[in-house]
Amino acid sequence: MGVPNSNWQLSDANREYKICETYPRELYVPRIASKPIIVGSSKFRSKGRFPVLSYYHHNKEAAICRCSQPLSGFSARCLEDEHLLQAISKANPANHYMYVVDTRPKLNAMANRAAGKGYENEDNYSNIRFQFVGIENIHVMRSSLQKLLEVNGTKGLSVSDFYSGLESSGWLRHIKAVMDAAIFLAKAIMIENASVLVHCSDGWDRTSQVCSLGSLLLDSYYRTIKGFMVLIEKDWISFGHKFSERCGHLDGDPKEVSPVFTQFLECVWHLTEQFPQDFEFNEAFLLQIHEHIHSCQFGNFLGNCQKEREELKLKEKTYSLWPFLLDDQTKYLNPLYSSKSQKFAVLEPNTVSFNFKFWRNMYHQFDRTLHPRESVCNIIMNMNEQNKQLEKDIKDLEAKINKRKNEQIDGVLTKELLHPVHPESPILKTSLCFKEQSLLPVTDTLRTIEGSNPTDNRVQRGCTFKGTSSKADLDVNMRKKMIGGEEYSFYLGGVLNRLARLEIAQGALTK
Repeated sequence: MGVPNSNWQLSDANREYKICETYPRELYVPRIASKPIIVGSSKFRSKGRFPVLSYYHHNKEAAICRCSQPLSGFSARCLEDEHLLQAISKANPANHYMYVVDTRPKLNAMANRAAGKGYENEDNYSNIRFQFVGIENIHVMRSSLQKLLEVNGTKGLSVSDFYSGLESSGWLRHIKAVMDAAIFLAKAIMIENASVLVHCSDGWDRTSQVCSLGSLLLDSYYRTIKGFMVLIEKDWISFGHKFSERCGHLDGDPKEVSPVFTQFLECVWHLTEQFPQDFEFNEAFLLQIHEHIHSCQFGNFLGNCQKEREELKLKEKTYSLWPFLLDDQTKYLNPLYSSKSQKFAVLEPNTVSFNFKFWRNMYHQFDRTLHPRESVCNIIMNMNEQNKQLEKDIKDLEAKINKRKNEQIDGVLTKELLHPVHPESPILKTSLCFKEQSLLPVTDTLRTIEGSNPTDNRVQRGCTFKGTSSKADLDVNMRKKMIGGEEYSFYLGGVLNRLARLEIAQGALTK
């Protein structure tokens, strides 16, 4: 993210969890924010969750920060908290104001004022712009999911009844609200160069949804497999999303159970549907993470915060989910992903109603009565594997063809070296015949004219008269194999010339 830098520093104020038990040990805060300001702000925020850095955009020098609601009531104020927000605003030299985004509906935030909580008063904070985005609380989300599952579990529904039940559940409407809030963050940073402070009630449910999705829209790194793991570790696990309570791992209060993380994964799935080339991972990756959030097989998602996991020594007693997924990484790759073209891309999703659809593979993945459908990504992956195998076969065949061509070229060069360029005299031809015959075995070449003495042997080795031993036929075949056709014809012509001269000489002697 480009931190630490001249405007942001790593603070050890929460090293022993003394300021906030649900925050991680190490936090990034504005460099001009002193420890007394941090401590004072934490006392004015619900659960001590004071404003800290969540994401820093290096090019725009703008930041996404997160916290919980202030304990403002109807009129209370805190100078340290005001100074900390001013320090966040000054940490962005590109813009003199910042947004404070309350993810709750305005009516809910106003109701919290009666309990001594509430939201920031713009009159007390300089250079802030306040914004409500209207995401419902965990109880509404839990009820919405229950209605959705009831519709899914009802057999024999007509198409109109199914869509009517889906609409009445309000589930997709809540997904849209979360997406709209994340889009607001991305536009504030990219268009206005403005930093954004996000909070809900306690800052660990809706705040985690909006901050993580905003980072996902802004930074392509979080759209890779490893980057997505980092995003979950950063905005969900480290910043204290209550996985054990929200997922119902233990027999606790059923009112604390809520599909907050499920909504986040579904928002990501909708983004992958709108931008199929921008994500390295596929749908199976999201489904696998969702399954193990509830399986309790891995220690990442046990407990409600980092401090609790350290006390339970989960790192020593359990395994992490991420190495398990990385071992089978090819299973979760998106075949349409293009890393080079999307390196600096910022996603701008369209949240009109027809772009939101029912996530069939999430809510019907275990329904055996439905006709199975092969995923388009799986079909493309299989085609890619087949193409890779065909390309490998083509390369092997090309290598074999080149090897044969090189062998033929070497043979032609050898023949050219043996074959003279200019016509040669009979004497040179004779000497060549000698050289060629020297390649034959000694027993075949040491032959004489029948009936002559070894001392009178004037005949070329390997050259015989008519009527000599029939082994001459074998010599011819061996020579044909050892030398090429053209060289053999040249060699045979020389032998016939010499035989003719010998016959003439023999006839002269007999006269």
